[in-house]
Amino acid sequence: MTDAAANNAIEMASQDSRNMYGKDPYSIPLEKYDIAQSALFHTNTMWGFFDRLRKEDPVHYCEDSIEHSPYWSVTKYKDIMEVESNPEIYSSALGISIRENRDSFNTTSFIAMDEPQHGDQRRTVQGVVAPTNLAILEPLIRGRVAEILDSLPVGETFNWVDRVSIELTTQMLATLFDFPFEDRSKLTYWSDVATCSPEIDKFVESEDERERILIEECLPAFTELWNERVNAEPTSDLISMLAHGKETRHMQPMEFLGNLILLIVGGNDTTRNSLTGGVLALNENPDQYQKLRENLDLIPKMIPEIIRWQTPLTHMARTALCDTTLGGKQIKKDDRLVMWYVSGNRDEEMIDNPYEFIIDRDKPRQHLSFGFGIHRCMGNRLAEMQLRIAWEEISKRFSKVEVVGEPVRNRSTFVKGYSDLPVRVHPL
Repeated sequence: MTDAAANNAIEMASQDSRNMYGKDPYSIPLEKYDIAQSALFHTNTMWGFFDRLRKEDPVHYCEDSIEHSPYWSVTKYKDIMEVESNPEIYSSALGISIRENRDSFNTTSFIAMDEPQHGDQRRTVQGVVAPTNLAILEPLIRGRVAEILDSLPVGETFNWVDRVSIELTTQMLATLFDFPFEDRSKLTYWSDVATCSPEIDKFVESEDERERILIEECLPAFTELWNERVNAEPTSDLISMLAHGKETRHMQPMEFLGNLILLIVGGNDTTRNSLTGGVLALNENPDQYQKLRENLDLIPKMIPEIIRWQTPLTHMARTALCDTTLGGKQIKKDDRLVMWYVSGNRDEEMIDNPYEFIIDRDKPRQHLSFGFGIHRCMGNRLAEMQLRIAWEEISKRFSKVEVVGEPVRNRSTFVKGYSDLPVRVHPL
């Protein structure tokens, strides 16, 4: 989305009396809060609203939303953990995103399933991120990172998102799927199509166009690969695993597409946006950048702190399967709940100094960015490994990756990321 289009969308939203963008969090009655407004995330101005919700109404009901159906906001770490820990009460089967329309684009995937189907399908592809496979992938990733970094124009301004973050994650996706390497940019494109909001991002013009691209372009490309792999000996790539897996080899096309979208988006957004977010965080906290330069052994601790700080996916959604109670509030059967990971990762009760970026935290993995319980991100260790290798190789080459302009953030309430981060790299 261009800056002009984004500004126009924000201006249009500001004319709605329910709009919260540009307002003081304490100037709006809590009963009028609608935190899931994309303008807040595009401008990175949602923090004060989440702070107030955690303090005054941590399980909050929004009946009249600008962009979504009614929903509960779950904003505290412990309440989010309670929802994640009780999948028999809070179901994923009716969608994992607040913007999901249950009546259109009838795909499904194992992240949007309950047990036992969820576990059966997840186990089919879990091996791609098993420790033995990660050990095989590490030298390949390191070689590709080195190649990408060595191609950067030292001393010149360029977009870190395009040249590094997207390129690294797209290459990794192509490897995991054994997708034609020369066509790997299609994977990033399909990921963006799958996660954008047509009425806001204008990445696609409509839901119909989104469906057409994914059904007529993405699905046939992967169906061709499926047909090749199903008639060959099993290998360690994701398509072969799905084609030969007992629980997945008889999937219908839309279920196959749903799992493809899950794996593409899951393999793209966490690493891509954390790699960009880490550069921004270190520049915003120069004392921490200096600490890193003085002690590169801190990189393994820094990586989960970057992932907490960035929180690449702002939330996951659930649907109540029965009447229940959460945080003292009465939740009704079929109510939608949004677990705001981005808020839980700033919860003062669970994380010391949560608004500080600290690369040597005592408990760096105490965060919600990967979720929790049966739906915890399958590729969390792969994401951490990619980021660790990237920062090890960056630190071998550059004294600093300097941010030289303002980041352009996604206009999304789901993917917390960037389309542009202008930087210059300085040699050692």
